[in-house]
Amino acid sequence: MTTSTPASPAKSELTGIRLDATSLRVLAHPLRARLLSSLRVGGPATATDLAASLGTNSGATSYHLRKLEAVGLVTDTGAGEGKRRLWRAATDFHSYYPSDFAGDEDSETALNWLSRDYVRHFAAQAERWVDASPSWPPAWQDACGSSDDMVLLTAEQLSAMRDEIGEVVARYRRVGQGNPEAKRIAVYLYAYALDLETGPAR
Repeated sequence: MTTSTPASPAKSELTGIRLDATSLRVLAHPLRARLLSSLRVGGPATATDLAASLGTNSGATSYHLRKLEAVGLVTDTGAGEGKRRLWRAATDFHSYYPSDFAGDEDSETALNWLSRDYVRHFAAQAERWVDASPSWPPAWQDACGSSDDMVLLTAEQLSAMRDEIGEVVARYRRVGQGNPEAKRIAVYLYAYALDLETGPAR
């Protein structure tokens, strides 16, 4: 799985980090996950700015930013004034595979929480769009939204399909750059099994 929320459309190359057991457990925290997302979407910010936008206090944000810094997920830009450190996301995205943590009970628990948090975050953001969409032009309302489908394939074929979709998204990532009519659009890909009662083939 890859989680990508680039903050700077001007970048030509995206940077990423693959989570290990330590960084996974650090990230699996309600405020830390939101801090990282905020920095990727909104760009560099101080602990005070982040606290205001996330409804917490600067002491808490500073503490958790340092935790994220320790595992390479955020970094101090060095551009802050005095004690007002200016933080940014260290990479554009992070990735992982559940198999990376198989057999590590603590990491599996952290991954379970993080996966559910991403689903909750997606649902909240999708509902915000549903609430706001009537005020947008019809062309945007028609272009956005959700769709679902069903495919019958093997795990290897599903991986290949996801890779192909990723290539399409990458091709369109910067096509609107420089166009004042372009807007940032979140694109989610979530695949899950329907045949839960039969279980996976071994």
